[in-house]
Amino acid sequence: MAENINLTILILLGLASFRLTRLIVFDKITEFLRSPFFDEIEEIAEDGTSEVYLIPKKTGLKRWLGELLSCYWCTGIWVSMFLAALHLFGPTFGDYIIFVLAIAAIGSIIETFVSKMVGT
Repeated sequence: MAENINLTILILLGLASFRLTRLIVFDKITEFLRSPFFDEIEEIAEDGTSEVYLIPKKTGLKRWLGELLSCYWCTGIWVSMFLAALHLFGPTFGDYIIFVLAIAAIGSIIETFVSKMVGT
């Protein structure tokens, strides 16, 4: 198994893990996947503005998944295990998915850097 992992694959897996974890934990497009595991709590500030907080559900599997999805580091470990297994046991299709996620990660890193440079 270890012979299938070289530095290039490790970097691709790392970038893919970064992108997929952010997609699951933060991105708006996957909000529908996260919402069943959270309760929304709205608080009104003294100035009249409101903030919505997401709190994991109280019990059971929904609580466990809510806790997992609210922790970038926790989700990242599970995503990393999934992607490593995908690479090792489904190399053709799995490597295509990993490659696409790694490209997306590089694009998002570049976009973040450029946005900071131009001040947007």
